[in-house]
Amino acid sequence: MASPQRIELDKLSVEQLKAVKEQTDLEVNLLQDSLTKIRSAATRLESASAALHDLSLRPHGKKMLVPLTASLYVPGTLDDSEKVLVDVGTGYFIEKTMTQGKEYCERKINLLKSNFDELVEMATKKKTIADEMGVLLQAKLRQSSPSPSS
Repeated sequence: MASPQRIELDKLSVEQLKAVKEQTDLEVNLLQDSLTKIRSAATRLESASAALHDLSLRPHGKKMLVPLTASLYVPGTLDDSEKVLVDVGTGYFIEKTMTQGKEYCERKINLLKSNFDELVEMATKKKTIADEMGVLLQAKLRQSSPSPSS
């Protein structure tokens, strides 16, 4: 398998350097969007985990409001707090015990945090590369523009 070639940035033309910088900036923005989405998903899972903990403390037969949407609730009665439905994505739900539901949330949170850390590292490297290209591009532009004579 061939190893990726290292591009010598100082040998690129101004136009090529601009194109590479734009591509790198785009990649940084996409990574930052991914980081935001991962952070949001982890927050939702942490909220679900807290809700499971709160639910486990409630007694059988407890009256409560059940959310149908973010702003619509209906009255309900807690029948069995030991069984929960876990949303595993794309409209699929799996019945699990309370303990299994908490473990599922924790596994997902840990996975997201691991992915988040990897993406932060990658985004930092890409941002450094983009910044270096910006400095090099400015230097090349200054070189190519005529200097004012005194």
